[in-house]
Amino acid sequence: MADLTPQDMAAKLLASGFERSGPTAAALTDPIADTPMVVTLDQLRPYDHDPRVTRNPVYEDIKASIRERGLDAPPAITRRPGEPHYIIRNGGNTRLAILRELWAETKEERFFRIACLFRPWPERGELVLLTGHLAENELRGGLTFIERALGVEKAREFYEQETGQALSQSELARRLAADGFPVQQSHISRMGDAVRYLLPAIPTLLYGGLGRHQVERLAVLRKACERTWERRGSSRDVSMDFASLFQDVLSQFDAQPDDFAPQRVQDELVGQMAELLAVDYDTLSLEIDDSESRQRALTSEPAPVSPPALAMSAPPAVTAAPRPQMPASPASIAVTPAATPSLPQATAPREEKDDERLQAHIVSPAPTTDRLQSIQRMVADQMGDKLPDFAANVLQAVPVQAGGLYPISDVWFIEPGLDAPDRLRVHIAQFAREIADEAAVADQVEPRDSGIGFVCVVGSEGRSLPAFAQAVLTLLHALSAASLPATGLDRTRLADDLGPLLHGHGSTSARLSDAGLVKLFRLLRLARRLLDLETDAPAGASDHGA
Repeated sequence: MADLTPQDMAAKLLASGFERSGPTAAALTDPIADTPMVVTLDQLRPYDHDPRVTRNPVYEDIKASIRERGLDAPPAITRRPGEPHYIIRNGGNTRLAILRELWAETKEERFFRIACLFRPWPERGELVLLTGHLAENELRGGLTFIERALGVEKAREFYEQETGQALSQSELARRLAADGFPVQQSHISRMGDAVRYLLPAIPTLLYGGLGRHQVERLAVLRKACERTWERRGSSRDVSMDFASLFQDVLSQFDAQPDDFAPQRVQDELVGQMAELLAVDYDTLSLEIDDSESRQRALTSEPAPVSPPALAMSAPPAVTAAPRPQMPASPASIAVTPAATPSLPQATAPREEKDDERLQAHIVSPAPTTDRLQSIQRMVADQMGDKLPDFAANVLQAVPVQAGGLYPISDVWFIEPGLDAPDRLRVHIAQFAREIADEAAVADQVEPRDSGIGFVCVVGSEGRSLPAFAQAVLTLLHALSAASLPATGLDRTRLADDLGPLLHGHGSTSARLSDAGLVKLFRLLRLARRLLDLETDAPAGASDHGA
């Protein structure tokens, strides 16, 4: 290669540098992972589908805190693809509004530039943000019923866009729960009624905080009146339809919730219906009340069955039904037939059906006395305990009942007075003896102040015991986790004996009775709790509530 002359070297040094031939990015892309960043108020917008429409009831308290301390919890932000502004990701619109106010009032830089946590736009973006705002608002300040209803209806819209099909109420409830905002299906129904039928007429009342129970009352009234209107109005030429009539009447009561009385709405609505349908007011009112009662019974949440009704038809030994060792709730106090007012004949078939179901859940009666129940009730009131009641809960749960020294009416619940190792061992040992007694070998189960509370003492004579007795003792010995082997028992046979012992394999001659099985379940429950207590298990490891 020829040597460069000074002229060639100068030409190369003065030549233009490399130039970019590709496109130049106008702005940086968003981070692909959670990233702390500082943004200004003019870069940030509130979430436009935020369910909260009214002012947060603790707005001034939050404002005072931010003025004095700044933001203790910077809001999470995100950005829709292709949009220039960031938005609040979940629960922070109130804080953003307060920051704007404080910036306008003080012009302090700390209210204008705020540290935030940027989170990338999620795959199911709108649904994730909406349910996040619903849950966060509910947690921090509470939403009015109508705000919650509008949020759920908006979520329905997003879900239907996502799936391409209409959703049933049960499916909507399932999806909301899966996304972190559980709502009962019955509440979803009332929310839909409130948005469609009530909001156009009484927005001030609803946004003022009208509660769920009053909304339900109006929804049931509307449905009952509509049915009566359709039944009576079909044969008459009326000047308006029911939807318009309901809206006109209801809109007269659009005031603050403190002044609202559903009965006044009903009186006005029934009065105008009576005039338009040419029907006597009292006749129409009774008819609507009857329809309203049926509608409420069909749509309301199940309520515990009244113990007096059960007591009328249940045998005396089963009327009260709670466990003697457990404080009874006030509803469980026995009511004698003489003290119970007579019930309408129409309820008799219901009572018989309820009593039949109650009896089906009783393995053996566990009676108690009025005095003992009274004492238990006072103790429960003082302790603030809410305890299960067999007779009241039997129609909405699957309780069982078994008599004995420590009668059982709830296999799972452990009352506070029993929740100690020494007490648990006493009960466990007694249940083991009663189970063994079914095979006439109770004498071979001995209580202990250590371990699980009992041991099986079986010598060589155990080999001559009947097969059922051997199976029962072998099972109890295995559960006792005793360190010493029972010489008269063959634990290798337990795998073969367990099936026949528990469910009989088609034959009931060599299986535990139903009462024995309930006691076995209770023994296991208490034993698990005992081991948790003695190993200092975390509080949540074994919830001993109902």
